Amino acid sequence: MTDNLQSLLHPALDIARKAGQEILRIYETDFDVEAKADDSPLTAADLASHRTIIAGLEALTPDLPILSEESGEIPFETRSQWPRYWLVDPLDGTKEFINRNGQFTVNIALIDGHKAVLGVVHVPVTGESYFGCDGVGAFSKNGDADETPIRAARLADGPVRVVGSRSHRGKSLDGYLERLGDHEMVPMGSSLKFCLVARGDADVYPRLGLTSEWDTAAAQAVLEAAGGGVITIEGEPLSYNAKADILNPFFIAFADGSRDWTRYL
Repeated sequence: MTDNLQSLLHPALDIARKAGQEILRIYETDFDVEAKADDSPLTAADLASHRTIIAGLEALTPDLPILSEESGEIPFETRSQWPRYWLVDPLDGTKEFINRNGQFTVNIALIDGHKAVLGVVHVPVTGESYFGCDGVGAFSKNGDADETPIRAARLADGPVRVVGSRSHRGKSLDGYLERLGDHEMVPMGSSLKFCLVARGDADVYPRLGLTSEWDTAAAQAVLEAAGGGVITIEGEPLSYNAKADILNPFFIAFADGSRDWTRYL
């Protein structure tokens, strides 16, 4: 399967970058913000990116189904029959997009069974991309520069580097950090939190709040390809398409698995 994944990795990256160009085209205008049924924000950039990605993936792999945040609900009875599919967040970090802080991403993941086996995370504003897959490794690329292998860091002496959300914070995380002890916070938006861990600039990302499967899959694939891991608070791998709802359980993403990160819960 590794050869097959590797053949899809760069084409998926190209699709994400094209979607990023569509997002930037709207980012530079006076865009409107609508509210979806769950009151989360929606912009024309989400939809333009969605259309670009769907067209690209349908041309790349016509036989594989696609689940996108903006594609509408697909019943579990249908998607539970999918052995392999694309899982997409066309614009992760819409709040960051609206606030114009640049920390939003395009996320494209390939799910095989219940595992994210390939992922691309692209940052339209900076031109950075993070991508990787099982058996190949993880890489970063800035614009047209050469790609560089990335690797999650071993835990060093000194404060634990904790990456956290700019938009979401709660008492559960505060308690976790208090029990963790000496640490330093690295604030970051969207799936870039995983990427900081994957490239060795953070040690742990505890997410004790709600996320959806399309928020995490691509970046989880990158982090795991870089040698890190993502587990639920029960210590099980974070998995996909295993239940009717699309919400993730609380999880911890980490660089170094030699420490039991669940003991601070």
